[in-house]
Amino acid sequence: PGITVGPVIDETAYRRMLETIETGKKEATLAFQGEAPPEGFFIPPTIFTDVKPHMLLSCEEIFGPVLSVLKVRNLDEAIQVANDTDYALTAGFFSRSPANIERVKAELVAGNVYINRSCTGAVVGRHPFGGFKMSGGGTKAGGGDYLLQFMVPRVVTENIMRHGFAPDTTPEFREPFGAALAERD
Repeated sequence: PGITVGPVIDETAYRRMLETIETGKKEATLAFQGEAPPEGFFIPPTIFTDVKPHMLLSCEEIFGPVLSVLKVRNLDEAIQVANDTDYALTAGFFSRSPANIERVKAELVAGNVYINRSCTGAVVGRHPFGGFKMSGGGTKAGGGDYLLQFMVPRVVTENIMRHGFAPDTTPEFREPFGAALAERD
């Protein structure tokens, strides 16, 4: 069985990924680079080693077939490196130690943490998907709180006890809710 890697979405993404790969060749060690079809926006599968946390390869979301390998000394450093990034959509962790698994569950900051399995394959409506920081938009797509992202919570309280004079007609103009909010933005 082989693996098929499809093209990226457009020429802008294609050029950005090729530039990232070229930067990676200057900063880290190119361990592997496959071939890509000459026609279309195909990026060759690429693996870099000796990547450090400050390098572009580990500081940006690439969205292409580029793997960056960072070595860490221990679990403390692994959690620190993962949590110090600007992104926190997905994290994957493999271990046979129940203590390490519990620690990662408690300390790793990511919207989706996959343990002892592949880190792709969330199904909307079944497995809410979303991240923190600069990735994933915060709330979980498909989760119970997702609809709240499209709502403005408010409370309307009215005293229905009428005292004194009430006009025969209600003024026709009434500013729609949200107009004042739109003016502030």
